[in-house]
Amino acid sequence: MKDNNFIKVLDYKIYKNSISEALEYIDNYEKVHIISGNPEVLYNALKDEILFNNFNSENSFIIPDGVGVQIAAKYLKTPIKEKIAGIDFMHRIMKKCEKEGKSIYLLGASNESLNSCIANIIMKYPNIIIAGYRNGYFDSKEEEKIVEEIKKTNPYCLFVAMGCPRQEQFIVKNMEELNCKIFMGVGGSFDVIAEKVKRAPTWMIKMGLEWLYRVIKEPWRIKRLSSIPKFLMLLCKSNR
Repeated sequence: MKDNNFIKVLDYKIYKNSISEALEYIDNYEKVHIISGNPEVLYNALKDEILFNNFNSENSFIIPDGVGVQIAAKYLKTPIKEKIAGIDFMHRIMKKCEKEGKSIYLLGASNESLNSCIANIIMKYPNIIIAGYRNGYFDSKEEEKIVEEIKKTNPYCLFVAMGCPRQEQFIVKNMEELNCKIFMGVGGSFDVIAEKVKRAPTWMIKMGLEWLYRVIKEPWRIKRLSSIPKFLMLLCKSNR
């Protein structure tokens, strides 16, 4: 049965409604992997069978994060209500967790960023329960111990900030074993919340120019932007 809450972009189902509606919709899942559906993440998954299969599984929920996805939706004449940035959705989830007394676990970033991130989260959401946290600098040998720690703390929501595709790979690999309700890869969000990295001004975010602000501040990101034209070219080819 077709779900009218989603549009089809390439082989992905992407949520098309507002951020408030998205927050309500994820309650429908027993477990949910929230994917920030920007062109880089979606393009990478096209080349990774395990990620691709997970992104298209019944437990995955792709939000329209990125101007490239907005352009794709307009091209297909199936526009979305609004861009849902991963960090904005993360904040909505934390606010909901605070209100409902549900815990979160933070995995990723450096110790310095992680500690500042936690301090700022507590300032913003004083009643939130942080079940545990761990920096993102570990190898495969340590991963098993980290998974066991997360299992012991039993968080409702697991945020993983280790960059694409590493954070998605961690979630996909361990999602079945962990009892969390919400799994979400959040990229550089810990650094932003820690105020180590600034977000674009509001006017740039509203105009869909956050990507430009990031490139100005961090020129090395220009290489990553190549995924946008590649993603859009692939879309055009598939709809000829």
